[in-house]
Amino acid sequence: MQRTTLMRSVLLLGFLCIGSVSYAERIKDMVSIAGVRSNQLVGYGLVVGLPGSGDQTTQTQFTVQSMKSMLAQLGVVIPDNINPQLKNVAAVIVHADLPAFAKPGQTIDVTVSSIGNSASLRGGSLLMTPLKGADGTIYALAQGNLVVGGLGVEGADGSSITVNIPSSGRIPNGASVEREVLTSFADAQPLLTLNLNQSDFTTAQHLSEEINRVFGEGTAYALDGSSVQVQAPVDTNQKVAFMSALENLEIDPGDAAAKIIVNSRTGTVVIGSHVLVDAAAVSHGNLTVTIAENYGVSQPAPFSEGETVVVPDSSVAVDEEEGRMFLFEPGVSLDELVRAVNQVGASPSDLVAILEALQQVGALRAQLIII
Repeated sequence: MQRTTLMRSVLLLGFLCIGSVSYAERIKDMVSIAGVRSNQLVGYGLVVGLPGSGDQTTQTQFTVQSMKSMLAQLGVVIPDNINPQLKNVAAVIVHADLPAFAKPGQTIDVTVSSIGNSASLRGGSLLMTPLKGADGTIYALAQGNLVVGGLGVEGADGSSITVNIPSSGRIPNGASVEREVLTSFADAQPLLTLNLNQSDFTTAQHLSEEINRVFGEGTAYALDGSSVQVQAPVDTNQKVAFMSALENLEIDPGDAAAKIIVNSRTGTVVIGSHVLVDAAAVSHGNLTVTIAENYGVSQPAPFSEGETVVVPDSSVAVDEEEGRMFLFEPGVSLDELVRAVNQVGASPSDLVAILEALQQVGALRAQLIII
């Protein structure tokens, strides 16, 4: 009784302190609770009712086998020597995420993707498909009409137009949960581990300090740069109230490390706010060499009995843009770096070359990551 009264007082203190602080980010947006997560489900099924855009059964024999097996369970036996030519059936893989604490009877969204040569799943309906977890246990059953955002049209001459992906679709609330996945949250143990979405020692320290400030010293301590262990009530009701108060606390996360991310496929360059450049001089210019092959006709003089011949005429032109050089002073910030590069009209590829050169010379105070 005394412990319950004490816990209520602590929770009340927590709620009062929440209204008096105003930091950058809520704890619930920064962490996840160890053992409380979603689970992936997958299943194999059939989509029927397609307008002639199903699997070509001469090439996807598993579609015919699945159809025969399903009909046999319904009392319809197809002889082995009969191979039905189906055009409105497609074999599909169904997958979904089962959220934490999902209870039997609740519904979840599912994604349906063709695994055969079906051109489009538009207009189809998924037949009852068991969804299994990694342990092979059935946790949900999926069925329903597909919502397909893609569109495919093909002409008689073989020409076709495809918009988005017509071979994949979704069924909102298309699966009914049949079995609950137990989590460690309801266990009668007082310790919970909060895992940061982005590992950072400073953020972990700020998190533990804020929890201790609100709920009392010794409530939380940082295990490493990614995890903080919290002393929580054993009783489930009190634990829920405790976590409700804790996850709405706001803390100031630590500053991210100085990084420059370069996407080599798209040419996208993202520069962090803490990137600095030491003293360096950069020259930017392009050299363009153009070689053109022209052909002229050499006509002989009259009555010279000469032959008309084709004479090649090659021209080579070199066009060099005006070289530009800009100087970086020590400790140049992101804003100054971007402004200087924009002034010389550097393209994303040029910017990447400049950043790589700055890193090689030792003037770039950041981690250059190419993805």
